[in-house]
Amino acid sequence: MMQWEKLLSLKKYGDTFFRNRLDETQTRIGFEVDYDRIIFSAAFRSLQDKTQVIPLSKTDFVHTRLTHSLEVSVVGRSIGRNVGEKILSKYPNLAEQYGYTINDFGAIVAAAALAHDIGNPPFGHSGEKAISDFFSKGAGQKYQQLVNEKQWADFTNFEGNANGFSVLTKTRPGVEGGLRISYATLGAFMKYPKECLPIKATKGASDKKYGFFQDDKQAFIDIATDLGLTMKQDRNEIAFYRHPLSFLVEAADDICYTIIDFEDGINLGWIPEEHALEFLIKIVQNSINPQTYSKLRSTQDRVSYLRALAIGSLIQDVTRVFIENEQLILQGNFDFALTDKCAYIAQMKDILSVSINNVYQSKEVIEKEIVGYRVIHTLLDNFITSINNKYYQEDTHYDNLVLKLLPERYKQNVDCPYQRMMEICHFVSMLTDGKALELYQSLKSKD
Repeated sequence: MMQWEKLLSLKKYGDTFFRNRLDETQTRIGFEVDYDRIIFSAAFRSLQDKTQVIPLSKTDFVHTRLTHSLEVSVVGRSIGRNVGEKILSKYPNLAEQYGYTINDFGAIVAAAALAHDIGNPPFGHSGEKAISDFFSKGAGQKYQQLVNEKQWADFTNFEGNANGFSVLTKTRPGVEGGLRISYATLGAFMKYPKECLPIKATKGASDKKYGFFQDDKQAFIDIATDLGLTMKQDRNEIAFYRHPLSFLVEAADDICYTIIDFEDGINLGWIPEEHALEFLIKIVQNSINPQTYSKLRSTQDRVSYLRALAIGSLIQDVTRVFIENEQLILQGNFDFALTDKCAYIAQMKDILSVSINNVYQSKEVIEKEIVGYRVIHTLLDNFITSINNKYYQEDTHYDNLVLKLLPERYKQNVDCPYQRMMEICHFVSMLTDGKALELYQSLKSKD
């Protein structure tokens, strides 16, 4: 069974010494340093121009990946503190012997939640699908013979969570050990602690996707082992049971995209305002003040009020679900999203259904996702072709022009074709929507 004493590790990737919580000052705890490092990273800054739901939107109240991540982090911090209070009450030695506080739990979950989308490509989740389809169905199919089966699965099932783990941990030119994030925060970040193959048809929350690329396998194993995560013994692939706090990060994300994407749809006029009260009333009925609500004059203010109450109710309920199942989680015998066991799951599903029909599948979103597909396929085709031609000394003048658009750190002349192509995928995935479109237009002008 997993132990909280190990799960709350302050160790950072590459450390050769023990970090003790009791040695830290209360003015800036180690897990808050994690948060700061993520905030100041280039990868996080790029989220300001990455799609949450509506690609390339210039509407000022529509969420980007950055605003979404900040909101998930705030919700995650509240859930983490709520859970921390209960855990410290149940295990007083965590405070008395090790020095952990309620704020540690909040800071871990807040930092992991802040980074939860840091590896997502431009153009929303269609960006992941575009990269995958380039290799499985597009011009990239020809590269399959250059890599092994598991490496190929990283390309044909490109995963933003695995890419995020790489951002946080991987050593690249000028970046030693990624962002140097604490193991506890990395554990909370890893919602899918397994490698890509074999792909399983499963209802388990931790098996829906995968959490690391083959090139980052050793880093993942080192971190999971140090945290004391339990390995799944009945598997042919590397797979662990989740870090308990990853359930809280997932819950914060589920709450935010369910409620806030719904809010965006109403503010855009794509969902009728009367749906707000109709679908949220069962969630907010114990906290809504009818007099306050009746005084709100604008749609945006009324929806904002209901959204705040709904998020507050959901925070309390997922805290309850976690604490009731804490022992099962530590044993690896709970593999559900906390929101799936929430008292308001029916209401959340109804809200998501409306958002899918009115927002996610709207004509504007679909048209811009199509543009994203074309952009990503063009970038991958040009940059991978040019970097491979350069390696094999078959480069043309056009290849050299293309490579001038590629930052120096991605031009490493490595022998491994998997690493060459993965670095290009990483480069493309770190582009903002706007920068990807700009590069695409530059490449098309050279045709």
